[in-house]
Amino acid sequence: MSFDLVSDIQRLKRDKDVCILAHFYEDGAIQDIADYVGDSFFLAKMGQQVANKNILLAGVVFMAESVKILNPSKTVLVPDMAAGCSLVNGAPFNRYLDWRQQHPDAICVTYINSSAEVKSISDVIITSSNAAEIVDSIPKDRRILFGPDQHLGRWLSKKLNREMILWPGACEVHVLFNAKRLFALIEKHPDAVVIAHPECDESVLQYAHVVGSTSRLLQEVEKNPAKKFIVATETGIFHQMKKLRPDVELIQAPVTDEACACNDCPYMKMNTLQKIKNALETFKPDIKLEESLRLKAHTSLDRMMKITSGEKVTWPESFSV
Repeated sequence: MSFDLVSDIQRLKRDKDVCILAHFYEDGAIQDIADYVGDSFFLAKMGQQVANKNILLAGVVFMAESVKILNPSKTVLVPDMAAGCSLVNGAPFNRYLDWRQQHPDAICVTYINSSAEVKSISDVIITSSNAAEIVDSIPKDRRILFGPDQHLGRWLSKKLNREMILWPGACEVHVLFNAKRLFALIEKHPDAVVIAHPECDESVLQYAHVVGSTSRLLQEVEKNPAKKFIVATETGIFHQMKKLRPDVELIQAPVTDEACACNDCPYMKMNTLQKIKNALETFKPDIKLEESLRLKAHTSLDRMMKITSGEKVTWPESFSV
């Protein structure tokens, strides 16, 4: 890591009143220069709370969109506008709208890994850290549509004993974890605690001692006295885990192809320190949203924020465009 590059970033963010938010899946060097590091819910919350006039979000674009939706007065920068998400790509607006219209009486619960357009036709947004709380707040007599991650939805459905109609999407990183190879790894390390993100296939989740969001997995590593963990999520999280517990052995859960370095999210890893510096110098690229779209998307995100703050919300009786 270039000391000069880091110094330039620190100077630019101070001079231009920028708060840097970074996701756990970013490279360690990016996490280390961020003002706040967290999961998607934490970053959305901090995007509402920070006093700085400007925000740079080192993550993927849907996260920066969420910050802009919730806090439109801020300039929200991203290092690379091409840093997308396979779940976003797999749930295009027109197809999601068609699916939504087929079940107009249902409550549409949408994972935050979605476009602003898809959020605009959803009833409530969830993250993996608050999904159970939010789904549990939905009246038991209401049908639930859940998208775009079918594995998170299936895990929630079983956990909460709630039937859901699932959109057939998946995270391209988490679905590569291989259950057969994981079983062999567990036999080799019987003393390891297996922790997994709920975006993994249920064949992998069945072997996990703990299933949860990135924040939940970090908490487990921090507080569990075990000395060895097998981790089924993106490799960027190891940076914070090692900071919290330098004494433990962290083992990456195996993927289908033994030669594949597929545990890295290719979109998260598009961000670099140089791109962050460039964005701070030019104030480009920044998130732009039509106000009409932002207002529609705000409804579902705001409902998430209210439920997680303990507020009562009202649910629409039916969906109409």
